Amino acid sequence: MDIVHAVILGAVEGITEFLPISSTGHLILTSHFLKITQTEFAKSFEIIIQLGAILAIITLYWRSLFVQRSNWPKLFLAFAPTALVGFTLYPFIKDILLSSPNVTLVSLFVGGIVLIIIEKTHKERDFHTDSISHITNRQAVLIGMYQSISVIPGVSRAGATIIGGMLTGAKRKVAVEFSFLLAVPTILAATLLDLSHSYQTFSVQDLHLLLVGFCSSFVVAFFTVKFFVTYITKNNFILFGVYRIFIAIFYWIFLLR
Repeated sequence: MDIVHAVILGAVEGITEFLPISSTGHLILTSHFLKITQTEFAKSFEIIIQLGAILAIITLYWRSLFVQRSNWPKLFLAFAPTALVGFTLYPFIKDILLSSPNVTLVSLFVGGIVLIIIEKTHKERDFHTDSISHITNRQAVLIGMYQSISVIPGVSRAGATIIGGMLTGAKRKVAVEFSFLLAVPTILAATLLDLSHSYQTFSVQDLHLLLVGFCSSFVVAFFTVKFFVTYITKNNFILFGVYRIFIAIFYWIFLLR
């Protein structure tokens, strides 16, 4: 891996982290396309640069995170299921799932179909939850259970939590913004867990690459989040479902066969 790879992967992370198309899946496929050897550092890099995207959320939503502290218990309840699954299955996730482009492609494809079906059948009602402050503890736990499925690469943490929010009765914009906030404890925990296992193996060059990837991720995520919030006020997620199916089929036909 070199600096150009770090910039590209950081940009891919920034674009995909908060869209329902799977950042982990795209990072795995991009690494495969760039022929980056899946060393332990490369796997850690794909996890740690998510901090750049998280800093973008903290910058844009600092008030919801640090002023409106009533959101904290709900974020903790939503985070708990993923924490349990992630800590329990960490070796399996990193050593097996994150190394398999096939798992990623199947998840992208199936997730695209699910996204389209839900958008075709789900109807937003006036009585649905219209702000994060009105999300109940029950909704938070259920959203967290949906998020825990996203330990499978290609599922999409954002997609799982947004769908979970909508199915539990939150309006689309509220589900998206809760997904943004929930990313903060989830990704911080994932990064700290990985660092606790791997930081001693990093070289000075590795740290430089992480810094480059972090900055690239932050800048791109900042503008992607602003675009996405504007996009969902007038559009649904069907286009993202179609994209997931297309990219899975394209990658399988032209790059894996």
